Amino acid sequence: MRVSIAGVALRSPVIAASGTFGYGVEFEEILSTDRIGAFVTKGLSLVPMDGNKAPRIIETTGGMMNAIGLQNIGVDAFIKDKLPGIRRMRGSVCIANVFGYNIEDCLGVIEKLNHADGIVMYELNASCPNTKHGGMVFGTDPESLGDLVFRCKAVSKRPLMVKLSPNVTNIGGMARVAEAAGADAVSLVNTFLSLAIDTETRRPRIANITGGLSGPAIKPIAVRMVWDVARSVKIPIVGMGGIAKAEDAVEFLLAGATAVEVGTASYADPRAVEKIADNLESWCTAHDVAKVAELTGGLRL
Repeated sequence: MRVSIAGVALRSPVIAASGTFGYGVEFEEILSTDRIGAFVTKGLSLVPMDGNKAPRIIETTGGMMNAIGLQNIGVDAFIKDKLPGIRRMRGSVCIANVFGYNIEDCLGVIEKLNHADGIVMYELNASCPNTKHGGMVFGTDPESLGDLVFRCKAVSKRPLMVKLSPNVTNIGGMARVAEAAGADAVSLVNTFLSLAIDTETRRPRIANITGGLSGPAIKPIAVRMVWDVARSVKIPIVGMGGIAKAEDAVEFLLAGATAVEVGTASYADPRAVEKIADNLESWCTAHDVAKVAELTGGLRL
């Protein structure tokens, strides 16, 4: 079940996704972290953030919408209060999710984390609006994305995985920009921009008006995007979007992913990521797959 991403060895290709697994330590008594490949922390910013007003998460047909607003305790508190517990967790592999509303903030977070033990990789969230350039989301503008990745890679002392926005017309092209700028891997997809309206009040169901759609409803689109990216870049791909069972993970691997992240499923079952990892191993055994890595890019046309 072992796979490798940018030189980082994982015991399983199944990873707990950012924003759905807290800072990792919250799940220590819920599941066996040594049964999954890794977990990704909540997004870490240079200063603490309270996030958006409620309501900021709702159920939708086949999934959920959220506009949490990247609430987090900030990188300094993470290093002081969370990392010691992470280092004590049995078999834990921690990937730190990093974001900022300008490049300097992202650099500041990475530079602080560079001096902290217990992290194996950074996942750079490219779906934030660049406040210095009129709010254009980094991940939807090639020039902004390339500049962000290039500068973050220059200061990073760990492998840098770039989490791509799906709200673009050419996801393969954006992945090539990230690769050319120095990304060691890419992860996709982040949530899809969406809107839900209460027909009785005629008001948005989320206080932020729009939110990010995730869950099983987006899986076929996410799988297609992973396939597009796999034909566009040579760096490893981590796929995500609506994975709820082992067979879903297999789809992403066959489309070209080396590993997968499980997110929304953890809201329905906090042990979902461990169950999917175990069931994926059983699926491989039942289908005479000696090494899970053999599935990557195995789509038959």
